[in-house]
Amino acid sequence: MPFKAGLELTELQNMTVPEDDNISNDSNDFTEVENGQINSKFISDRESRRSLTNSHLEKKKCDEYIPGTTSLGMSVFNLSNAIMGSGILGLAFALANTGILLFLLLLVSVTLLSIYSIYLLLVCSKETGCMVYEKLGEQVFGTPGKMIVFGSTSLQNVGAMLSYLFIVKNELPSAIKFLMGKEETFSAWYVDGRILVVTVTFGIILPLCLLKNLGYLGYTSGFSLSCMVFFLIVVIYKKFQIPCYELELNATSPILSNSSAHEHMCKPKYVIFNSKTVYALPTIAFAFVCHPSVLPIYSELKDRSQKKMQLVSNISFFAMFVMYFMTAIFGYLTFYDNVQSDLLHKYQSKDDILILTVRLAVIVAVILTVPVLFFTVRSSLFELARKTKFDLCRHVVVTFVLLVIINLLVIFIPTMKDIFGVVGVTSANMLIFILPSSLYLKITHQDGAKLTQRIWASLFLALGIMFSLVSIPLVIYDWVQSGGSAEGH
Repeated sequence: MPFKAGLELTELQNMTVPEDDNISNDSNDFTEVENGQINSKFISDRESRRSLTNSHLEKKKCDEYIPGTTSLGMSVFNLSNAIMGSGILGLAFALANTGILLFLLLLVSVTLLSIYSIYLLLVCSKETGCMVYEKLGEQVFGTPGKMIVFGSTSLQNVGAMLSYLFIVKNELPSAIKFLMGKEETFSAWYVDGRILVVTVTFGIILPLCLLKNLGYLGYTSGFSLSCMVFFLIVVIYKKFQIPCYELELNATSPILSNSSAHEHMCKPKYVIFNSKTVYALPTIAFAFVCHPSVLPIYSELKDRSQKKMQLVSNISFFAMFVMYFMTAIFGYLTFYDNVQSDLLHKYQSKDDILILTVRLAVIVAVILTVPVLFFTVRSSLFELARKTKFDLCRHVVVTFVLLVIINLLVIFIPTMKDIFGVVGVTSANMLIFILPSSLYLKITHQDGAKLTQRIWASLFLALGIMFSLVSIPLVIYDWVQSGGSAEGH
C-alpha cells in the first residue's frame, strides 16, 4: 500500500511504530520533538523511534489548539468576575490597620505583582500549550506539580466558600430581624447565625451541589459582580449619610465624650502599625487571586495571543484596583477605627431599606456562588483520584462530607480576617508568587537568551518565599495573643 504523502499530525498520533528495522531514510524519519515540531533525520534504532513518538504524544496532551469564541470585552468581564469576591468586604479593615498611604502602596504593589504573575503564567502556557493550571503543573513538575497546584487552587476555592458562608452567618440574622420588625438586639435560636448557615447549606446549597452539572449556576457570577458594584455605590452614598458624631454617640466608652477624643476618632490616619496590620497584605492578596481562571479564560479568547490576553488582564486588574480602593477608602472614612473585617456587617439595616436591599442581594449572590466553587473543588478531587466516571453514591457522599467540614469551619472560625489571613499567606501566595515564577524558571532553565527575565522571576519567587516566612509566623502570633476574639460580631 503506497505511503500517503503529507501525513497529518493527527494521523501521526495514531501511527504504530513498525517492529522491524528495515525503515527507509526518508522525510518521515525524525530524531526529536522540539516545541511541538518534528525535525526530520534518520534514526536506525527502533526503540528510539518508539520512545520519541510516545514523548510527542504526551506533549500534544497540552498542545491541542481549539479556537476561542469570546470577545476581548467579554473576557475582561469574565476575568473581573474571577477577581471580584468576598475579599472586597475586608479591605476597609485592612486600610484601618495600615493607614491610607501604606494601604495604597500595598494595593498598588499587589496589583502590579499580580499582573506580572499573569504574564509569567501566560509565557508558561505558550511554551507548553497547557490551558489548565493543574495540567501545566503536571507538564513541568510531574505528579508533585499537579498535587501542589491542586492543593493551592482547592484551598483558595475552599477559602472563598468559607468567606461566602461567613457572610451568610453574619448578614442573614440582621436581614431576618428587619423583616420581622425586631430590634438588632433581639435574640432567638432561629436568628442564630450558626443555625442559619447550616440551614441554608443543607436546604439550598446541598441540592444545588448534588446536580450533575452546573447549568444555569454559571451565570450567577454576573449577578454576584452586579451585587458588589451595588455594594460599592451604597458604601459611597452612606459615607455622606452617616456623620462621624453618630459613631461617637453609639460608642460605649465614656472617654469618647470629650471633643479631643471626637476629633481623634474622626481623623483619618495615613500610616499605622499594630497587631492587625499583618492581615493587610494577605487580605489584599486574597482579593486579587484569579489565577486558576486565567488559563480557561485565555483558551476561550477569540483570536487569542499572549499580548491580547495580557491586555485583558491589565484592564481587569486596573478596574478592580479602582473598585477595591474606592470601597476601602469610603468604608474607612465612614467608620474609621470602628470598621470590622466584614464591612457590610457595620451597616445597621434597622429602618434602612437600602441597606436591607444590598444585604439581601449580597446574601443571595454568595449563596448561588458557593455551588459553582464547590463543583470546581469536587471535580478536581475526583480528577486527582482518577474517579472521573459519574457514580451517584460517591457523588452524594463526597458532597455531604465536604459540606459538613466546610460548615464546621464556618461555625468555629471567629472572624473573616482569619479566613483572609490563612488563605492569603498560603494558597494566594502560592498562586500569585511562587507557582508562576517556579514554572517559568523550570521551563526556561536552558534558555540563555532569557537571563534578564529569569533574574526578575527569581526575585519574584524570593519575594513570595519571604512573604510566607514573615506573614505566617505573624498571623500565628496574633492568634495566640488575641485568643481568637471575635471583634464583637
